[in-house]
Amino acid sequence: MKKWLLLSMAFYSANVLALPRENPVPGGIVHIPIAPLSEPAPIVQYAGNRVTVVPQDSQWLAIIGIPLDAGGDTQSINVQGQEPIAFPIQPKQYKTQRITIKDKNKVEPDDESTQRILREQTLQQQLKTRFSAGEAQLDFIKPVPGRDTGRFGLKRFINNQPRNPHSGMDIAAATGTPVKATTAGKVIHTDDFFFSGNTVYLDHGAGVISMYAHLSEIQVETGDIVQQGDIIGKVGSTGRASGPHLHWSVYLNGEAVDPALFLSNKK
Repeated sequence: MKKWLLLSMAFYSANVLALPRENPVPGGIVHIPIAPLSEPAPIVQYAGNRVTVVPQDSQWLAIIGIPLDAGGDTQSINVQGQEPIAFPIQPKQYKTQRITIKDKNKVEPDDESTQRILREQTLQQQLKTRFSAGEAQLDFIKPVPGRDTGRFGLKRFINNQPRNPHSGMDIAAATGTPVKATTAGKVIHTDDFFFSGNTVYLDHGAGVISMYAHLSEIQVETGDIVQQGDIIGKVGSTGRASGPHLHWSVYLNGEAVDPALFLSNKK
């Protein structure tokens, strides 16, 4: 716990200018000023989940992840001690992607696999919505070099069957390529999941979570503290995958958001 507190303190100065790019669409991010920095950081909620709040200039800023299935043209957040704050969003049409998976049980799971999937979904929801004390770290790097082969938000058809939109970024790389922590954080879970295979979840403080899937090898353990660029695993094709690649997801207030928004200012 002491190590995590020290890490959280180090986050403070690093976070002031490191912000993801705004894009007020489903799966995007918005920034909303909520209080002067002279006041304590307010507690903010969106759709029942805690929202990341960071210091920026002379104010507290809410960094909100918009759900991929968000509808309408307006959403709102609840700020402790204030009236709800509404903010506009814009529609977005994501492209379609078709994938072929040879293992039919990964597309149409049998009863035993379905029960496993339900258990894993409950756990993964808890991991995605985790909110830890301390300042959020938002200065990200791309976790592995390579070509983006599956962009965030794609409407997916697997073996010609419609499936959930793509909740992360797929980066093509050879099996065994080292995967780096996108920024400093704490390993909160490692596991072999039915769909995502060998997977690592990192907590970057105050509701910022990243996930790395389909790994051939996991090289960290739950409870480890990692720094930006530390090796956490190797690229693979475990779980439901058509070939070796890294699936990388980022979550704000429990919602998957486009990881590319965290790399907008990176070369």
